[in-house]
Amino acid sequence: HDSVLQTLALIQNRAGASSEAGRLARAQERELRSWLHDGDAPADSDLATDLRDFAAALELDYPVRMDVVAVGMSDEQASGELAAAAREAMLNAAQHAGGEVSVYLEGSAHAVDVYVRDRGPGFDPVQVAPGRLGVRESITARMRRAGGSATVRPGAGGEGTEVHLR
Repeated sequence: HDSVLQTLALIQNRAGASSEAGRLARAQERELRSWLHDGDAPADSDLATDLRDFAAALELDYPVRMDVVAVGMSDEQASGELAAAAREAMLNAAQHAGGEVSVYLEGSAHAVDVYVRDRGPGFDPVQVAPGRLGVRESITARMRRAGGSATVRPGAGGEGTEVHLR
């Protein structure tokens, strides 16, 4: 198994994150690791598991590499408004930025924060046309209705976009 995993990692590194070969190798590596480490355990329906699964699906459909990191404890479920807003932010990053996207989830007893960061061309949320509702309704308004918050801003150094959900 180790040699297969190493081969898949080598293919990814040489092919590049956005190439078809790299995306397929990453999907196969993820599937093999899941099979090796998860066994027959039923899938959890927590937020971190859902975002990892969604990232894997996006990598198959778009030229993107998504890394999802979760720290801390949270009982946030995949069926909630936070999950829906995070999935929308991830989809936007895959569709409009591509390349490498990082998703960071931090849970505590008091709050859950999700950061979706891309390195794409970026955009100014204020300049989005009124008929475009993805960020406005599916992320910002959804989080407000759920009692949370959403911030969309340019990434570090003006490159890319960062969406912060709380």
